[in-house]
Amino acid sequence: MKQVSDTHLFYAFSPDMQPVLTVSQGEEFILETRDCFANQLKTNDDTLDDLDWTQINPATGPVFVEGVKPGDLLRIDIKHIELIGTSVMTTIPGSGAISGVTEASTLVLENTGGVLALPTALGDLKLELKPMIGVIGLAPESESVPNGTPGVHGGNMDCNLIGEGASLYLRAAHEGGLFGCGDIHALMGDGEVVVCGAETPARSTFEISVVDYKALPVPFLETDDRYISIASAATSDEAYKQAIDQMFDFLTDIVGLPANDAGRLMSLIGDLRFCQVVDPLITIRFEFPKAQLLELGFAGL
Repeated sequence: MKQVSDTHLFYAFSPDMQPVLTVSQGEEFILETRDCFANQLKTNDDTLDDLDWTQINPATGPVFVEGVKPGDLLRIDIKHIELIGTSVMTTIPGSGAISGVTEASTLVLENTGGVLALPTALGDLKLELKPMIGVIGLAPESESVPNGTPGVHGGNMDCNLIGEGASLYLRAAHEGGLFGCGDIHALMGDGEVVVCGAETPARSTFEISVVDYKALPVPFLETDDRYISIASAATSDEAYKQAIDQMFDFLTDIVGLPANDAGRLMSLIGDLRFCQVVDPLITIRFEFPKAQLLELGFAGL
């Protein structure tokens, strides 16, 4: 299987990126990624003062997908995420969304046996792993976008549903799409409120194909039981309205529900949730269950 090592890094999604790997549509490939600190923090004694801040949020790639043209809708299937080595977390006073954090710290965590081992002052916890991808996307249409910023191209959405078995839909702006990813977490809660999750190097397996849903709003995510619209904006008000509108468009334009039916169902069984509140833009998602759409005859994407 083709793969790209973590020596092929970029720090901004850009139209000028040069591909380091070419794959066919439907061909599986592997990207080896560093954590969001570029693997610079290895012990609890490594401090933020030791960091080279120019190496934050590296992504591996980009990958050129044969036959992809500007405007094509791509389905990015996340086949497998393999964690490599330990995880690390930091606390940074003044960063994140928790005003009470006043002490900088680094904590290296074991993530073996399906659990994250978290020591606390009141005792040790074992938390079930849920690997997910923080930074994932395609080259944007015109301007370079730092990896830490989410947008319509993908980027640092930090949606904890972007994990193994999920399919992410994005629209290509350039030939080949120019795909890359990084910032894998062994575990992260909605919001990522302390500014990081369990940051972990990884090897992730993907498969990318062009699909024919021209009206699908992007970024759009599919899991085994849900459809999810994802939106990023400068304020939470803007982001949640976009996420709601995008799900409404999916239900009316693609599923075929009349507007009032779509609205009633969204209000009854849909869920509006934060992905992250710590990046340059806030990311919010709207989740809708597949089961009821199947009952109504929608065969799926």
